[in-house]
Amino acid sequence: MSTHVLDETHVPSGRSLRHVLGDTGALTGRSLRHVLRSPDTIITTALTPIALMLLFVYVFGGAIDTGTDEPYLDYMLPGILLITIASGVAYTAYRLFLDLQGGIFERFHSMPITRSSVLWAHVLTSLTANLVSVALVVGVALLMGFRTGASVAGWLAVAGILVLFTLALTWIAVIAGLSATSVDGASAFSYPLILLPFVSSAFAPTDSMPAPVAWFAENQPVTSIVATLRALFAEGPVGTDTWISLAWLVGVLALAHAVALASYHRKTG
Repeated sequence: MSTHVLDETHVPSGRSLRHVLGDTGALTGRSLRHVLRSPDTIITTALTPIALMLLFVYVFGGAIDTGTDEPYLDYMLPGILLITIASGVAYTAYRLFLDLQGGIFERFHSMPITRSSVLWAHVLTSLTANLVSVALVVGVALLMGFRTGASVAGWLAVAGILVLFTLALTWIAVIAGLSATSVDGASAFSYPLILLPFVSSAFAPTDSMPAPVAWFAENQPVTSIVATLRALFAEGPVGTDTWISLAWLVGVLALAHAVALASYHRKTG
């Protein structure tokens, strides 16, 4: 490891913060330029959830009893948004793996930059790209007839939940990108994340499922997150599901962040 690398734990906090922000901003700009040069990444990420939304609403929606009076599109949109994000974070693991294999990290480490800025650049790029994909999906849902009475505060709360969800999954993607031994392996981790909303209340009530499946669906994080988003969109009361979803998101985010940093220091130390 080059001695020129700045370790933020050994410089004064004010100077460290300035270095971290400056380095992260510069490296994030680099990553975003790569995404802008190939916008098909964002388009591809949005296409599959949009296709699923069309399929469920216009083919399966009439056969699914949600037990509510709300249109099926309104019922299932939160789950589609989570699938959009789960699909998008796979590109983070893919890009991180390519940078690692291509020797980009070694070049960065020969310059006076803080270690954490390299990972945060990938994370912030993922956050930006996934929020654009989510906006595209919401735009199509509005064209299909999605309507919400959510206030500005409600929309901000929805955005906050989705940002937390994106950050939590992106740090898991960082772990996958650092640990993978092949390009396919780097992105394969996302498959279970994409399938998780299907075994939840995202598309059908859990009481219609066999008992073991229903127990899993009711106690996994996607169900509480989906319930929170539905309540915010409908301007309904947000009950214990909100606190459960926040506990899941913050817990997964903190754990994944710690494991990712430890893996990064082992990989590059």
